[in-house]
Amino acid sequence: MDRNGVTEGELEGRGMNKCVEQVSHLALDIGGSLIKMVYFCGENSGSEHQQGILSSKESCGLSNGNTNCSVLRGKLHFRKFETSKINECLEFMSSKQFHRNGEDCHGASVSEKNIIKATGGGAFKFADLFKEKLGMTLDKVDEMNSLVAGANFLLKAASLEAYTYMDGQKEYVQIDQNDLYPYLLVNIGSGVSMIKVDGDGKFERVSGTSVGGGTFWGLGKLLTKCKSFDELLGLSYSGNNRVIDMLVGDIYGGMDYSKIGLSSTAIASSFGKAVSEDKDLEEYKPEDVARSLLRMISNNIGQIAYLNALRFGLKRIFFGGFFIRGHAYTMDTISVGVNFWSSHYCFS
Repeated sequence: MDRNGVTEGELEGRGMNKCVEQVSHLALDIGGSLIKMVYFCGENSGSEHQQGILSSKESCGLSNGNTNCSVLRGKLHFRKFETSKINECLEFMSSKQFHRNGEDCHGASVSEKNIIKATGGGAFKFADLFKEKLGMTLDKVDEMNSLVAGANFLLKAASLEAYTYMDGQKEYVQIDQNDLYPYLLVNIGSGVSMIKVDGDGKFERVSGTSVGGGTFWGLGKLLTKCKSFDELLGLSYSGNNRVIDMLVGDIYGGMDYSKIGLSSTAIASSFGKAVSEDKDLEEYKPEDVARSLLRMISNNIGQIAYLNALRFGLKRIFFGGFFIRGHAYTMDTISVGVNFWSSHYCFS
């Protein structure tokens, strides 16, 4: 899916499959659960392609003030594949002839055209496979360096990349570049990394948790029989976690525990009602299980993030990663978890 929410099939339906011969940039993030791919298609080729380059004056706003940098006109395309089904990724790349592109792109030599940037653990694990199947060499880029550099760039250069989300309301945040650092970057992938960012190239991974997107997908697959991450996420939309979670009101006869600030609807124990109910797994609705699981993981990530921000005296937290990717309930749950203690939170 591209940044405008257009699927690959829709792009091809509009004739964008012609961009096969115009792809000039390709990069991969090969994680433990998912492979994320981005590639750039220029609007034109040959001499016309040069007309698609912005002047340095036009592009300076996108290049952090570097007036010696040009920006190409075109589209970024985003794709994802399950890492366990990496052959589907290889087949897609082969069908798009990515391994044959580059001869006419920016004077790339034959030896250079089959070198692509890749990050994540899979860049090391599957390097030989890409070489064997596609003749491509993976130029490995450090995962944390990529993550922080990308976050810093978006926060500085893209005005609609950071926003708060609470009670179903999204509010974009204007970032003061003079007051950006330090901040806590929470990247939610298969696991969760929490990184204290002090500036460009200045960061430290200060915490994390193994309970992340991979946990949601793995447990969800076992408990609901869903076959994909998207299927599980979609299932959670219609679920009701209160059927399975034990709430404060369940313990206090429907009342709040106001003395310590807990409402009757606060979760006292995730999946707690399953203890006292004489039911088998098959008697619970899969969507309720998915919802409860999503709530449990999101709540814990929000709480751990807040505690680390408190630990280092950070006033702002940015959440990112494929686990979130604009999913309203996930964002709202994390916000509730953080906002219970603090009003400083943002999504990126």
